[in-house]
Amino acid sequence: MTLTELKYIVAVAREKHFGRAADACFVSQPTLSVAIKKLEEELEVKLFERSANEVAVTSLGEEIVRQAQSVLEQAASIKEIAKRGKDPLAGPLRLGVIYTIAPYLLPALVRQNIKKTPQMPLMLQENFTVKLLEMLRTGEIDCAIMAEPFPDTGLATAPLYDEPFMAAVPSNHPFAALQQINAEELKNETMLLLGNGHCFRDHVLEVCPEFARFSSHAEGIRKSFEGSSLETIKHMVAAGMGVTLVPRLSVPKEALEPQKRKKSEETYVRYLPIIEAEGVAPPTRRVVLAWRRSFTRYEAIAALRNAIYACELPGVNRLS
Repeated sequence: MTLTELKYIVAVAREKHFGRAADACFVSQPTLSVAIKKLEEELEVKLFERSANEVAVTSLGEEIVRQAQSVLEQAASIKEIAKRGKDPLAGPLRLGVIYTIAPYLLPALVRQNIKKTPQMPLMLQENFTVKLLEMLRTGEIDCAIMAEPFPDTGLATAPLYDEPFMAAVPSNHPFAALQQINAEELKNETMLLLGNGHCFRDHVLEVCPEFARFSSHAEGIRKSFEGSSLETIKHMVAAGMGVTLVPRLSVPKEALEPQKRKKSEETYVRYLPIIEAEGVAPPTRRVVLAWRRSFTRYEAIAALRNAIYACELPGVNRLS
C-alpha cells in the first residue's frame, strides 16, 4: 500500500462520494477508483459500500480509515520536523476561523501576522465549528479559532479571550433610549437568530431559551427570524424587524462613540451592554485557539497567539 492510496480512502470517507474525493485529491475519478480497488484487493476487505447516491464506509473500513489518517499525519509530521530544523516559522500556516469571528478578527490579525512573521503567511478557511473540527482531524488545516464549547476531540487548546455579548436594537425602538439592558427585558421581543450550524446561535439560545420557540402565538415572544450572517442580521435590526445579540468585536467602533460620528452618518442600530439580571451573569463566549496534539510547529502556534494578542480587541477580556 502507498500513502497516496491511504489519502484516497480518507478523502472518500470524508466526502462520501468518489467524484468529490477525486476532485479534492486533484486526480481523475477512474484513477482514484482503481487505486482504492487495488488497496481493497491487497487487504482482502471491502472498505466502502457503493450505491447510486452515496458511498458508505463499512464498519471495518472505518477502523482502517482512522488508522490511515493517523499514518498520513505521522508522515506529514516528518516533513514538519525537517522544517523545524531550518525555520519553524517558514511556510504557510493553515488557519480555520468560525463565521462569527473571522470578519471582525482577521483584518487586524492578518496585519499583525504580516508585521511579525511575514515568512509565515496565513492560509485562511472560514467555516462552521463542526466542519473546522473535521478539517483539523483530517489534517486539512493546522489550527482553528473557535468559541467554546465544542466536542472534546483530543485537541490542544489555548484560551485567547472572553468576549461579552451586546444587544442590538433598532434606533427607533424604546430600548434605544436605554444605557444598558438585561436578558429578561429582551424576552418579549422579536428575536433575530443566525441559522442552524452557527455556534453563536446556540450561545444566544443559552441566554434566552425562549427564543427557540418558533411560534407566532407563543407567550412571551412573538416570533423568531433567521439570517445567514451577523451582518445580515444587523441589517434586519436596522430595518426594524426585531432585536438580536451580537459579540462585542462585531460592534462598529463608531457605534459606541457617537460624539465622534459625523452629523451626516446616521445610524439605524443601537448597541447596548447586557448587565446581570437576577443573579445571572452577563452572557459571554470564550474564544480559543485549537490544534492537533501531533502538530509539531509549536513556534508557529506561539507566533500566531502573539499576533492575536497584538490586535486591539476592544471590549474583550484577554486571557493568557
